Amino acid sequence: MPHMRPLDPAFPIDRQLAVEATNVVLVNLFTLDAADEDTFLRAWQDDAAIMKRQPGLISTQLHRALGDSPAYLNYAVWESTAAFRAAFMNPEFRAKLSAYPASAVASPHLFQKVAVADICVA
Repeated sequence: MPHMRPLDPAFPIDRQLAVEATNVVLVNLFTLDAADEDTFLRAWQDDAAIMKRQPGLISTQLHRALGDSPAYLNYAVWESTAAFRAAFMNPEFRAKLSAYPASAVASPHLFQKVAVADICVA
């Protein structure tokens, strides 16, 4: 299982899961040792395949940092925190977490779009 390090220690993912919201985005930053990249990618692919079968997942995309940095960012769009919470607590998904390399550190956080006048819509 990857170690969990909250992006915001004052409001970690377990507290975010209790907030009822729609149209949420999970941003999950992973750091790991370069030697563990292949293992990480296999583990992420397996758990992403499970998540794709869960109700409420709209899309997901994995990104790799440029250059020699073995950092990855997962961006996943969900219909609601309720849908993400159900998927996150799914026993099949939880069982797969042990496949992540010991060096992996995950920093998940949920976000919502913000409307900014003349720039973007929510």
